[in-house]
Amino acid sequence: MSTRFEARKAWGIAAMLAALQLVNFVDKVVVGLVAVPMMEELQLTPVQFGMVAGSVFWLFSVGGVAGGFLANRFPTRWLLLGMAAAWSLVQLPIATSSSLAVIVAARVLLGLTEGPSAPVASHSMFKWFPDSKRSLPTALINVGATCGVLVAGLFIPVVSRHWGWRANFWVLAAIGVLWAMLWLAFGREGRIGTSADSPDEATAGLRERVPYRRLLADTTFLGACFMHFCAFWTTALGLTWLPAYLDKGLGFSGQHGGQMFALIIALSVPVMFLVSWLSQHLRERGAGSRRSRVWVGCAALAASGIAFALPWITPGLGPLAKGLALSVGLGLSTAVYSMAPPLIGEIAPLRQRGALLAIEVAVFGSIAGVLAPVLLGWAVQGNGVAAVHGYELGFAISGALSLVGGLLVLGMAHPERSRRNLHGSAAARQQPPQQPAASRAPDRQAAPRAT
Repeated sequence: MSTRFEARKAWGIAAMLAALQLVNFVDKVVVGLVAVPMMEELQLTPVQFGMVAGSVFWLFSVGGVAGGFLANRFPTRWLLLGMAAAWSLVQLPIATSSSLAVIVAARVLLGLTEGPSAPVASHSMFKWFPDSKRSLPTALINVGATCGVLVAGLFIPVVSRHWGWRANFWVLAAIGVLWAMLWLAFGREGRIGTSADSPDEATAGLRERVPYRRLLADTTFLGACFMHFCAFWTTALGLTWLPAYLDKGLGFSGQHGGQMFALIIALSVPVMFLVSWLSQHLRERGAGSRRSRVWVGCAALAASGIAFALPWITPGLGPLAKGLALSVGLGLSTAVYSMAPPLIGEIAPLRQRGALLAIEVAVFGSIAGVLAPVLLGWAVQGNGVAAVHGYELGFAISGALSLVGGLLVLGMAHPERSRRNLHGSAAARQQPPQQPAASRAPDRQAAPRAT
């Protein structure tokens, strides 16, 4: 009964962390969805609005890495509470001020405090689920982010139409406060890996610190980072250029384009859950981490690459078929988010796990988020804004990156070997001491001495 209660409590924590990611992503995309009325009221030029929209990422990586190191030393319960409270506070200047400098400063602070959200949430969740059961709760947290995009697209235009664009920031501030109050009441720190009697066998040998130069140079860590880089590259393209492709490339304009975008995002969710379930199922059945996470993750990346290249290599496909291919590609790449963090959690020392998760997400994810939209913009510009081939060429390049990335990660990531190399001495000390040869030998009667 106690074990069942703990399992329900663990899933409750995962659900609250998913809700936090939902708020996180609505906070990110809200400015883009109120662009027109904001620019008109504040008389912003396109360059000034671009500054407002991009300022959330100026200190995003800095905040992410700093938050990861803080998570090594302080309980994630209080870090997450502080982040949610900060997100609510920084919405208020945007809701009340007409100063460009004030709005940009508020968005910079939002990015600084949202940077650690994903790695700290993963670090918190790992304290509730053993190593073999982390894929599905990680997927649930990622679904929260996906739902944030859908919720934003459905409700922000409605709020703006009825109460004005500023009302969205009041609503977001209230939602952040509500989440913080619920987390204060029900959020707790997990016990797995936090004490010597941890029930997670995977934490054995992970209690001693390892120099960061060895951790950052480990091929499994680098493979997980590159896996995340390829997946986030695809996600960035989907969030920034997919709506324009549906409009300019496939002819889904206006309301139909929004519905098609929502459908593509929604259909990607079951694909992500299916791949994540397969990874966890193999792990629970006793498969090694390389087979259950590396092989499955690399196969998902490669298949995602093929799906994203389909509109380019098969131009005869209809608009619906192309949309379905991109939906499958997004789902497959998003599933990788359920495997890369557990890979790092498997090899990272417990007292350094938060920092490594933050470096993976904040640094490598941010680089992909900056480069991917620019590369596709170059492809579109070279073929004309309205040309479908420019969009599809950019998607095909992204697909090639995922395909090649899957093959590279397959050769790089060997979690069992990395664990031995990084923690071999600690693991050896945990083995029972070898008995002397004499004590191991069965009792035998001494043979009579020959006379």
